[in-house]
Amino acid sequence: MAETDHQLATRLAVEAGALLVQLREELAQRGAHPWQVMDTGDVASHRFLMEELRLARPDDSVLSEEGRDDKSRVGADRVWIVDPLDGTNEYGEPGRPDWAVHVALWERGALTAGAVSLPALKAVFSTEPAPSVPTYNRENPVLVTSRNRVPYLALSIGRALGCDALRLGSAGAKAMAVVMGHADIYAHDGGMYQWDSAAPAAVAAAAGLHVSRIDGSPLEYNASDPWLPDFLVCRPELADDVLDAVRRA
Repeated sequence: MAETDHQLATRLAVEAGALLVQLREELAQRGAHPWQVMDTGDVASHRFLMEELRLARPDDSVLSEEGRDDKSRVGADRVWIVDPLDGTNEYGEPGRPDWAVHVALWERGALTAGAVSLPALKAVFSTEPAPSVPTYNRENPVLVTSRNRVPYLALSIGRALGCDALRLGSAGAKAMAVVMGHADIYAHDGGMYQWDSAAPAAVAAAAGLHVSRIDGSPLEYNASDPWLPDFLVCRPELADDVLDAVRRA
């Protein structure tokens, strides 16, 4: 039986992640500098994904963080949007698990398949079967933020909703923290690209979470400019309060 788009996205996210884990271990044993670890991982995962997509879906276009942007994709019906290594800095730090691989399909104006793997945790989240989000039973919502800085928007939401904080690295790790129930809100307005949010958006939406721009408008992918600067994932029961806090901020 032919591999579905959901199955393909999941397999590629898992296999690229396994490659990255093995590569990280081998380079650590050689005493490689963190920059070498990061650069080598980026390139190896990109090449793997590009070759596998070429073999499995030769007629589809691809937008990858690490590849040349072929603008013919803008008029294509099917475009794979991939981040071969989301959270490169975290990948370069021995032992850090908060990095990811993103694989998503944008098809005729919608995200139709996607997967995010967290390889260091041996976890993968896919659009099919969609993840089951745990029941919300906290007194104070948990807002997941950057490791190194807390943007004004996050501070505003946190104060308005009385949030506790969780700090993680990559966008994929943050979004999947909401999917797993470790956090309840991920709001980013510090700038990002289409490949940073496409797969997390696909998976989070499949899981029944609220997914949008920070003003509540839909996320649109495969634009000529890959810049898509903001992203919101949160539990649906918190969405109105979060968007109200954003408006007031």
